[in-house]
Amino acid sequence: MPVSAVTGVALSVLCGVLVLGDRPGAVAWLGITVTVPAPWFVAGGRSGAGKGTADGLIAGLGVAVRYLALGQAGPGSGLWPVAAGRVAAVLVLLPDAARPARRLKLPPVRCVQAVLIGPGAALGLVLYLLAAQGQLLAVAVVLASLYPALPVVLGLALLHERISRRQVVGLLGAGIATVLLTLG
Repeated sequence: MPVSAVTGVALSVLCGVLVLGDRPGAVAWLGITVTVPAPWFVAGGRSGAGKGTADGLIAGLGVAVRYLALGQAGPGSGLWPVAAGRVAAVLVLLPDAARPARRLKLPPVRCVQAVLIGPGAALGLVLYLLAAQGQLLAVAVVLASLYPALPVVLGLALLHERISRRQVVGLLGAGIATVLLTLG
């Protein structure tokens, strides 16, 4: 997750600035600069290439494409861009889901949690779509890229999990970046 989060935001910001003509102000650029390493630290990323780095880079490219595509949707399109993306995701996964496989033995609560992930992801994409329509794509992407902070904060607050120093640095960076991007 750290590689895909950082790659997704970096590619999206570069495309927003170089291709789409976004021109963030100085304070927003400072927020962007602080944001880029924040998801890495929050998700517990380590230095050096490891197993799964290539997959993370490919996933980051996919995240960037999704962010950029949603950012290009006009206000008149409503929520259709998100709906189309969700349908496309189901169609891509359908052949694998239809394939006979061994039975999963999940407790009912886990099944309910798994079913709720789809609407939760769709809600996140709808909120991003609305944000991208109301401000620079580069700023909306950067704020959306801070998503790894939410599970860490929830784990800390609800489950009283311990977090590492790296995660504390990432959370502080995410908080500072959010304030800078809001001001810039």
